[in-house]
Amino acid sequence: MDLLSMQARIDTLTTELLEHNRRYYEGDAPSISDYEYDQKLAELRRLEEEAPLFARPDSPTKNVGGSAPRQFAPVTHRVPVISLDNSYDRNDLLEFHRRTIGGVADPGQVSYVLEPKIDGLSVVLEYRNGRLVRGATRGDGITGEEVTANLRTISAIPKTIPYTGDLDVRGEVYMPKEAFLELNRRQEIAGGQIFANPRNAAAGSLRQLDSAVTATRPLSIFIFNVQYIEGRSFETHAESLDFMAEQGFPVAEYVPCASIEDIMAQCDIWDEKRRYLDYDIDGLVVKVDRLSLRRELGEKAKSPRWAIAYKFKAEEQETKVLDILVQVGRTGVITPKAMFEPVRVAGSVITFATLHNEDFIKEKDLRIGDHVLIHKAGEVIPEVVRVLEEKRTGEEREFAMPTHCPSCGTALVRLEGEAALRCPNKKDCPAQNVRGIIHFVSRAAMDIEGLGDTLIEKLSDWGLISNAADIYALTKEELAVLEGLGEKSAENLMNAIEASKEAGLSRLLCGLGIPLIGTKAAKELAVHFRTMEALQAASAEDLTALNDVGGKMADSLLAWFADEKNQQLLQRLQEAGVSMESKEQGPQTKEAFAGKTFVLTGTLEKYTRDEASAIIESFGGKTAGSVSKKTGYVLAGKEAGSKLKKAQDLGITILTEEEFEAMIEA
Repeated sequence: MDLLSMQARIDTLTTELLEHNRRYYEGDAPSISDYEYDQKLAELRRLEEEAPLFARPDSPTKNVGGSAPRQFAPVTHRVPVISLDNSYDRNDLLEFHRRTIGGVADPGQVSYVLEPKIDGLSVVLEYRNGRLVRGATRGDGITGEEVTANLRTISAIPKTIPYTGDLDVRGEVYMPKEAFLELNRRQEIAGGQIFANPRNAAAGSLRQLDSAVTATRPLSIFIFNVQYIEGRSFETHAESLDFMAEQGFPVAEYVPCASIEDIMAQCDIWDEKRRYLDYDIDGLVVKVDRLSLRRELGEKAKSPRWAIAYKFKAEEQETKVLDILVQVGRTGVITPKAMFEPVRVAGSVITFATLHNEDFIKEKDLRIGDHVLIHKAGEVIPEVVRVLEEKRTGEEREFAMPTHCPSCGTALVRLEGEAALRCPNKKDCPAQNVRGIIHFVSRAAMDIEGLGDTLIEKLSDWGLISNAADIYALTKEELAVLEGLGEKSAENLMNAIEASKEAGLSRLLCGLGIPLIGTKAAKELAVHFRTMEALQAASAEDLTALNDVGGKMADSLLAWFADEKNQQLLQRLQEAGVSMESKEQGPQTKEAFAGKTFVLTGTLEKYTRDEASAIIESFGGKTAGSVSKKTGYVLAGKEAGSKLKKAQDLGITILTEEEFEAMIEA
């Protein structure tokens, strides 16, 4: 390559990668895979080494991450928050090991700690006198964005710790896989943003301007590094991890590795193990354990010489786009979906993937009939990686978004600043009504077992239901004659509908789909106001006096109650016998678990993890994500793994669900 071509390529790659950085770090919407990004970055680094005069000052090879958006206050990190070199090749791990032992005076002291590379958003938490005083994102590594109020909504983050000296720790905010799927399901029903993967969901949730919205998102965190500590020192990284666990921080499972052979063996183990974790990891991080050796090895401009990230390659498969369909969400958002020739990816058969919006389709230049590569983002969500343009035959057809709602025929609109098209006909659009009913009967809301999406659509098509109140007017005879639903199934469904009348105020509020009111806010409203009548009479000041209700949420509630159609819906529900009173207990005075920390592991049969955690907290206890010497009990379900073993090694009391119930009853 001649010098002019080299300069042009360096400039092109720099511009492309800076845009990808902006999308990833600031927009939480990456448009290429990590692997594609790293390949481009490696090419740029190689070209800059060959022709350093052409390297731009803003090159992503010299700078970390993105910048701090202006809507958040800037925070200058006390210690730079550096990134890691990435590797997809085990030969790179061998080379890293050779460089490490060659870079220290005593190679015999070299050992490693291997940690899962959590795919989330990196943050720094600052504690003074044992209290959380500030939290910030990584930003560009020097300056981050302050998101303290949002971080305080994450229950896994301790607000106080035993250590009273100055302490800064670094962690990764993430969203558990099941919670991510449930969030996307709710977003799809509501016509909101569908997140591509758990990392995007976590980042988007943490950057909400209203912390009340963040509070409705099921975020968690793993802490993995002491950035700064006053009055205490450590000899090894493993020692610092144990210290953080003792302080109550959730620390991910880590593995000491005495040799490079141990690391290679763990790569195989974790490549399989990651599919069964309840959080997403995109690789492993290998770190030199002894901190004195880290100081010997030092750091490069952007990354340390004493650590490297080994990234797993996402499984990609080729398939064909058979068609592109559109779906109308509960709030009228029009979402396109690609229908594929069935293909197995990461253990399951994939037949469709969301295409998010019109801009996404244009950016990918995706056409009906195209051959595409797909993968599961975060091992969970099917996603189009890229179009195989070289396989085009000329028979492919470009897709155009509809101009009118496919359900009601209303002209679609695009609101300023939004990428999505919407149907503005909120009152009479059948599709929006159906999605609202699907949300109403969902598990998080009224939990009417047997009333699934397909049956609701069929009932709507037959004209039997058009809103949530119509469910309670259904008869056994009407249900029994529907195709595929016999007399016994109809009877069971009628019983489930009848039982749902006693779901209580918090579930009803959740099911009504009031914008910005999620399960957490609905529960607090129900506990505080006790009846729907009292809630309807509340003022904005009454509402915002609650911890989890912000100004925007209060405005949304007041606007919803002021709508005549919603008032009629509530009246019909009440006339049908649906309870408008809270079933939630008020603030507990029981302190049976006061001062006790529980760790939940394995699959619980009688409770979800959220339910078990709520019970523990109601008795004055708290839950943590990792086992330490300060753990009081481990509640173990089926297929409990490393947490159970660590608890056994430390002699911590392990409870079955039956023993847990006995403690509650006592």
